[in-house]
Amino acid sequence: MSRLRTRRARPPVALALPALVAVAFLLMPLVGILTRTHWSDLGAHLTSPGVVEALRLSLVVSLWALGFSLLLGVPLAWLLARVEFKGKALVRSLVLLPMVLPPTVGGVALLLGFGRRGLLGPWLEGTFGITLPFHTSGAVVAATFVAMPFLVISLEGALAGLRPSYEETAASLGSTPLRVFFTVTLPMVAPGLVAGAALTWARALGEFGATITFAGNLPGTTQTLPLQVYLLLQDQPEAATSVSLLLLAIAMAVLIALRGRWTGTPVARKDPGASVVTEEAAGPAPVGPVPPAAAGSPASPAPAPARAAQPSAGTPAEDATASDGAHWPLHATVTGFNELTLDAAPGTTIAVVGENGAGKTTLLRALLGLTPRAHAELRLGDADVTGLPPHRRQVAWVPQDGALFPHLSALANTAYGLRARRVPRASARAEAQGWLDRLGVGHLAHRKPAQLSGGQAQRVALARALAARPRLLLLDEPLAALDQTTRARVRHTLRTHLAGFGGVCLIVTHDPVEAVSLADRVLVLSDGRTLQDAPPAEVTRHPRSPWVARMLGRNAWPGTASADGLHLAAGGRLVVAEALPEGAQALAIIAPEAVSVHRDRPGGSPRNVWPGTVREITSVGSRLRVLVGSDQAPDLVAEITPEAAAELGIVDGAAVWTSVKATEVTLVRL
Repeated sequence: MSRLRTRRARPPVALALPALVAVAFLLMPLVGILTRTHWSDLGAHLTSPGVVEALRLSLVVSLWALGFSLLLGVPLAWLLARVEFKGKALVRSLVLLPMVLPPTVGGVALLLGFGRRGLLGPWLEGTFGITLPFHTSGAVVAATFVAMPFLVISLEGALAGLRPSYEETAASLGSTPLRVFFTVTLPMVAPGLVAGAALTWARALGEFGATITFAGNLPGTTQTLPLQVYLLLQDQPEAATSVSLLLLAIAMAVLIALRGRWTGTPVARKDPGASVVTEEAAGPAPVGPVPPAAAGSPASPAPAPARAAQPSAGTPAEDATASDGAHWPLHATVTGFNELTLDAAPGTTIAVVGENGAGKTTLLRALLGLTPRAHAELRLGDADVTGLPPHRRQVAWVPQDGALFPHLSALANTAYGLRARRVPRASARAEAQGWLDRLGVGHLAHRKPAQLSGGQAQRVALARALAARPRLLLLDEPLAALDQTTRARVRHTLRTHLAGFGGVCLIVTHDPVEAVSLADRVLVLSDGRTLQDAPPAEVTRHPRSPWVARMLGRNAWPGTASADGLHLAAGGRLVVAEALPEGAQALAIIAPEAVSVHRDRPGGSPRNVWPGTVREITSVGSRLRVLVGSDQAPDLVAEITPEAAAELGIVDGAAVWTSVKATEVTLVRL
């Protein structure tokens, strides 16, 4: 039996040789310390009174420096990663400055800023009696100055890698900005925070130049371990080597523990003891009585105990408690990129459709108050929520990816909005379990999002939004990432539970089945404006947008009415049965099944006949869709049976003729 060997590509010598020299250059000093260490005297050197005292002081100084770096650096990293403001580049440069500044120059700068003759030194000493230079607190300030940038840079990178949709979703569930920061942001960027904290501590532990310049070299007060090494080099070089080895070991231990995770990019952590549950393994959504904890309609608020525990802020928009059967009509006037007015009765589901860039997601974000591109004057029921921040609007949002918090279980995710509204933990978890049971994923309550299939995760995201007691529900392509089987199952579940919702639901979709089966109305957007707002049946029969017509599977040709038919915008002429005033703009809608395909030019009654070439053949259920391109007309989609395709010899590249009867063309005046 032959063995296949994988040959590794050899790097160019011109690159490999300098790289090896660089490695040797970096390695040589470390080898020097290891070879020059007197191993037999290592214990005696490290346990000498001076070294022990310096080590104790170094640990005290480095831990205080780490604490101050966390206190000041974490908010600074968040500001740089999340807020746009003038002078941001300057602030980032100030953060990086201590890393490129010579340490002794940093010490001089600290003296001039915080010394007894510095800018703040006299005020600190006169007002608070604080003297920093030549004091342990001065060593802490020096270590913080040079070490904090490592924390800021590492954490800013982690925050930049965290999708804002997690924080925005938390806000839509009623969580205040500070709560979002501590319950969502920090847990998700924990790897970056830990990496930055470790680097900061290691750098503070090894600080020398700024410390000796600003705080001096006083035994027991400011003489840290690096300064002790400096003194030992003059009289006891062997002891200096041993202490240097200790600092080297600490630094290497930190780097090995981090394993290169400098930026701490947030990742979804999986529980190695649990596997992902597939839709097939989980089975269909349970059907039957709702458990006692979940009693009530899907849109009803929490049981009485949970409602009683929730305080009211005193205004309709802030009162998260609603009586059973409450209803919230919607009125919104949106300005900015989107220009439209939206009114909807309680229980209405509106499908928002349009091509990419039409303003669908911008509309949802405007209703949430999350985008400067558009502003929404929003009224829900009797409450005007226009001036309220997102976490007080009671507008729940389910983004396309669900944005389940990866560090929380499905149950904790679902209870998040209730806990944000100060519902007691036990009541919130009971109500959340009820919502999960209704949506058929109650048995997965203790699983993390990484252990859920796509369909299960989407149902948990929907349960979380509904459990938050919203008055307006926004769904941004919630089923786009699902396979067809799972999508049909989740769509059925969604339709069932939206039927009793007391507010209004807007769902952005590119799927005609979702638009027709879930929505009471279809809102068609184009460049942020309303192109059509009508029931699904009306939009299906008379779409006013070529994009929507194609989404619904129709051929859509825009043109200008003339005496002999319709002059097409893409070139050519179309004979129609109905007449429009000459010069009127119209959209010709042709169903694929109304298009006939022939191998030879047809005779008889068709007045619209074009030669063309088959460009694409796709299967749609039990029929085939054939895309035919022609020089005399726009691309045309025909729908035929597989038997007809085989009989005609329809294959890619085949020359064919297409025909459409004038009576099969529907004109929609634009």
